[in-house]
Amino acid sequence: MRRRVPRRYAKVDPRTFVKISLKTDSRAVAELKAKAAWAELIDGWEARLAGDTDDADDRFAAAREIAQKRGFRFLPVQQVARLPVEEIVERIEAATDRIGRVNKQEADALLGVVKPPEIMLAGILDEYWPFARDKIRGKSPDQLRRWRNPQIKAFKNLLAITGNKPLSELTRDDMLDLVQWWQDKIERENLTPNSANKDFTYIASVLRRLNEKKRLGLDVENLVGRLRIAEHEKGHRPPFSTTWIREKLLAPGALSGLNGQARGILIGMINTGYRPSEAASLLPEHIVLDATIPHIVIAPEGRQLKSQYSRRSIPLTGVSLEAFRQNPRGFPRYADNPALSATVNKFLRENGLQETPEHTLYCLRHSFEDRLLAAEVDERIRRDLMGHTLNRQRYGHGASLEHMHGILKGVAI
Repeated sequence: MRRRVPRRYAKVDPRTFVKISLKTDSRAVAELKAKAAWAELIDGWEARLAGDTDDADDRFAAAREIAQKRGFRFLPVQQVARLPVEEIVERIEAATDRIGRVNKQEADALLGVVKPPEIMLAGILDEYWPFARDKIRGKSPDQLRRWRNPQIKAFKNLLAITGNKPLSELTRDDMLDLVQWWQDKIERENLTPNSANKDFTYIASVLRRLNEKKRLGLDVENLVGRLRIAEHEKGHRPPFSTTWIREKLLAPGALSGLNGQARGILIGMINTGYRPSEAASLLPEHIVLDATIPHIVIAPEGRQLKSQYSRRSIPLTGVSLEAFRQNPRGFPRYADNPALSATVNKFLRENGLQETPEHTLYCLRHSFEDRLLAAEVDERIRRDLMGHTLNRQRYGHGASLEHMHGILKGVAI
């Protein structure tokens, strides 16, 4: 397809083109250079034409392209004004033809007077999502929902304070007003600062990336830097005691009112310490019951794991092995279903199976780790079984399935 050439450039004298653009009178040399140079000229013309538009997004994109074609980085006018004088002059000269005429579109692009399209706070996340593809890669639909929702909440809270205003008009005072709003809410509702600080973190992260990717030229650090409400000592999830697990949770009929798949995940967790979401996402091929050592494989298929260290194999022992024998195809009812923890925790609460009001399903993971500690299991093996990061270089492949199986038989319930 032939590239469109503006009518006013269609009759360029080839000899003038050769002398000016190719800097040679030699036909042989010119023929070598002409194709690339002509393409570069047409790119420049097309960028100018694209800039001749009322659409703010197109106009800004064209300005950045014009600057790039002229060998400059697009900078907002405020940053151009801070450049050394000789660099400003160089930009002006690049927008000026041989007889001193200034091309307005090129000058606007090179001097940064083309304003970026206005982004309203109510639409900021719609602008941000396309630039966050690296953060959502591999996430299941439910993981994506849980990743997005806290950010949606954070900007909803900010909008409640500022109203829907242009991002360029967001000020440090607006952010300090949000901090004060959270402080009042924390005192009024007896909350911890954790939710507030998460809001500040999400807002800062979105603004930093959007500012970088769209070249908005905002002073983001002045807006969101050092926003934090001091936190007291974080709450600690208590482990279920071994006695409580044996005498309460595993008492005959204690869990009979819980649906079979939720019950299987709970009992399977006792001797594996997996995360509930890891169990819910197990595929049939991840449950290996007919091997010499029955085991499960935690793998990133259909979802994203918490970290690279979460990928692991865990031998099945004790009551957990029996739970998987009853659920050899996994737990499809809870695959990508956020209701699991709420269902189990409600059942424990309503049936007197919480050791304390703070105990939840997740506390079985802590119980498993405590039993490993009490058995003086090596830190590397503990972390490999739990899917935790090791605070030193990992060497070798770690303990074999047989080795881990021998350890777990000693701590299994």
